[in-house]
Amino acid sequence: MSEILRVDGLVKRYKELIALDNVSLKVKEGEIFGLLGPNGSGKSTTINCILSLLDFDKGKITVFGKEMTPKSYDLKKDIGVVPQEVAVYDTLTVYENIDFFCGLYIKDKAKRKQYVQEAIDFVALNDFTKFRPKKLSGGLKRRLNIACGIAHKPKLIFFDEPTVAVDPQSRNKILEGIEQLRKNGATIVYTSHYMEEVEQLCDRLSIIDKGHVIAEGTIDELKGMIKKSEIITIETAGLEDKILDKIGELPHVFNAEYKDNVLKVEAGSGKHNVIDIVNILQDNGYSMKKIFSEQPTLNDVFLELTGKELRDE
Repeated sequence: MSEILRVDGLVKRYKELIALDNVSLKVKEGEIFGLLGPNGSGKSTTINCILSLLDFDKGKITVFGKEMTPKSYDLKKDIGVVPQEVAVYDTLTVYENIDFFCGLYIKDKAKRKQYVQEAIDFVALNDFTKFRPKKLSGGLKRRLNIACGIAHKPKLIFFDEPTVAVDPQSRNKILEGIEQLRKNGATIVYTSHYMEEVEQLCDRLSIIDKGHVIAEGTIDELKGMIKKSEIITIETAGLEDKILDKIGELPHVFNAEYKDNVLKVEAGSGKHNVIDIVNILQDNGYSMKKIFSEQPTLNDVFLELTGKELRDE
């Protein structure tokens, strides 16, 4: 796959504050690329620099193989943006809002009418075309926000927290829509505080913290970067401290806790972690009710790499 977006050595300063420090990204054609980071990490600054909404001090941004500048109107017409805050006009109806934003890029009236209707169909707002935004629920406003950002059929689309504060039905509709956009040929850059969305959608992602890209790769590659590779949970009664210590001394175990008759063990890569723990318990006369072995989650990766959970903010 060719590169749709490339960011090389991006530096952005606000007087003494270095907001972005040598940030580099590569987004391939047809993928959904996740950009994760706690609040204040530099995600929004990075996106605003890519879109030429902010000047930057150093670096180069290439979109569709051409250098991006504030006057790159030929590139901008193929970019769509769905911001975190709903950005529509309260005085216009649903149809008029979508028509207005589409009209910024599509001047042919017949084509624009077709594109607007296709966007309405895409986000399932056919029953609300004459409504003004104030009459819409939060989920419907989000869907309108998406329609306004994608009506002109951009090749590269930025989604910034598109499912914040929406109901489950609208959330699922939005996620399905993003998958469909990719199937239709769009490349997506996606930011979210919801790890399960990122795991569901993204092919690759970057984790940015304090203005630095601290990790990049597929979800499996990122999981392979951390110490924890297996979480083992065993229900057993009356576990003595000396047995817990013995489990903690196993070669691949780096943390073992026991509370409310549940043993939780965090282990690194080992072929027989569960067997080794079960053998110790059996040899010492302990019976076991339930045994679970889980792979680390993306949140575990984020927590180990940044020292905080993404939703701590």
